[in-house]
Amino acid sequence: MSVAPCRPRWPGTETDRERFVKQIHGQPVDRCFNMEFGYWEENFHQWSGFVDNGITSNEEADVFFNFDSVEWFVPEWMVPPMEEIVIEERETTKIVRNSEGIICEMPKDGHSTIARCIGSSINSPEDWEEVKRQHFNPESPERRHDITALQQRFPDDRVVPLGLHCGSMIGRVRNMLTAEGLAYAIYDHPLMVEDMIETCCILVEQDLDQVLPHVKFDFAGGWEDICFNNGPLVSVSFFERVIVPRYKRISERLRRHGIDVWYTDCDGDIRPLLPGFLDAGLNCMFPFEVSCCGHPGELLNEYQGELLILGGVDKMQITLGEPAIRNYLESLVPFVEKGGFIPFCDHRCPPTVSWDNYLRYLDIKQELFGGA
Repeated sequence: MSVAPCRPRWPGTETDRERFVKQIHGQPVDRCFNMEFGYWEENFHQWSGFVDNGITSNEEADVFFNFDSVEWFVPEWMVPPMEEIVIEERETTKIVRNSEGIICEMPKDGHSTIARCIGSSINSPEDWEEVKRQHFNPESPERRHDITALQQRFPDDRVVPLGLHCGSMIGRVRNMLTAEGLAYAIYDHPLMVEDMIETCCILVEQDLDQVLPHVKFDFAGGWEDICFNNGPLVSVSFFERVIVPRYKRISERLRRHGIDVWYTDCDGDIRPLLPGFLDAGLNCMFPFEVSCCGHPGELLNEYQGELLILGGVDKMQITLGEPAIRNYLESLVPFVEKGGFIPFCDHRCPPTVSWDNYLRYLDIKQELFGGA
């Protein structure tokens, strides 16, 4: 369907690409880059503005709200993905094996929730060797990129910022093993776990070596989700000994080709891992959950000149209405003005935020950061 925007685009004199690159580097900019992370599935069924206008996805919502644009190149990870199969049907849930080989219990009605992990397809080094052979072959033809097509799709003179996805060193491994399985495997099968991480790194390096000489990217990104509300799911010593050296290999390639902004999408309290991230060259945090990490200004001050943040708007404050929204956004003004920080809701916006409060949030955000 064709989506008609419900709001005017924030006025500006620069392209989205110029604006993003300047703001994230702390340079003078016409106005703040205007983006959001997205919404729970329930929002598309409960928010009147979405329902009445037929908005059913985050991509459509971005157009509907007239946000600034970002483009991505995301290489394949598991080739091919595992076949998703239903193992058992229960009254309100079903037991499935998903595309990463996790056996999990999911609601039949499809409402947004974290699936309950029951088991993994990888329970021994022998299991991993078979999965590696079938799904992580670096010589697979599907891992060869059509450079000419990429150059046509992402020309050097584009007006939208382009991100290069650098995968995951530990989050995907945690996915495949489950959080509990990873906790045991680090001690029971340490060589297997390290080989899984090394395999992830090799595949990212292979992608970077193919595309970086031929396409000009504006930033890099990745995904980990290796923390929960009280801290990391792995020890800091394991992270710094096993993960950080792999990050450094990727960072060296990125910086050799002029990419000096690299973020990871990691929920939870990332603070214990932050020194390792920064040492490795991974210098931007996303979406920076305030309930776990505190006000973004605290770490921006502590790591001034080193740390960049995307996100950091406390979603709980948006549920409380205009005074709370305004107070919180006003607290972010000095950090937006300084640069290296682009504010938006610190995860997918939940349905506990009402449609009216979300519109108030967007209005106040534009008033404070939209250059009006």
